[in-house]
Amino acid sequence: MNAPSDTAMKHERPSWDDYFVSLVREISKRATCDRGRSGCLIVKEKRIVCTGYVGSPPGMEHCDEAGHLLKRVMDEEGGVKMHCVRTIHAEQNALCQAAKYGIGLDGATLYCSMEPCRTCAMLIASVGISRVVAMKRYHAGQDTRGIFEQAGIELDIVDNSFETYEQQ
Repeated sequence: MNAPSDTAMKHERPSWDDYFVSLVREISKRATCDRGRSGCLIVKEKRIVCTGYVGSPPGMEHCDEAGHLLKRVMDEEGGVKMHCVRTIHAEQNALCQAAKYGIGLDGATLYCSMEPCRTCAMLIASVGISRVVAMKRYHAGQDTRGIFEQAGIELDIVDNSFETYEQQ
């Protein structure tokens, strides 16, 4: 067997965060709403315990099949945003998967495509998740940051830019 040459590139293992974030990108490919193909991965003690992606509940039509079910939502400044309500958020699907299979999440880390929405943030706090790693910011993430701060949940953002999608 030949010894590696000095010019050969040394393999560098990704950090745990980089590894799990890369898996979130793969999980998000299963999402069925093209407005926000996001994914979620929940880890305990460096072990994957559940995953989720944006999609409709089992047996119901997906956006990719039936189109979006858009509702107008007014923000605090009076601006109107469009929100698709046909699907469940990736974080919600991961939390539901844990509940369905009796997996406790106290002290777990949640990895996701973008900062969770307010509702997801409250659910995350309720189940005892202690850390959230989001790939990007969410345009309405200020409530989430406040909830996480009050609940003592560490929030790490990989890329400080905001996630954008059609008809936002």
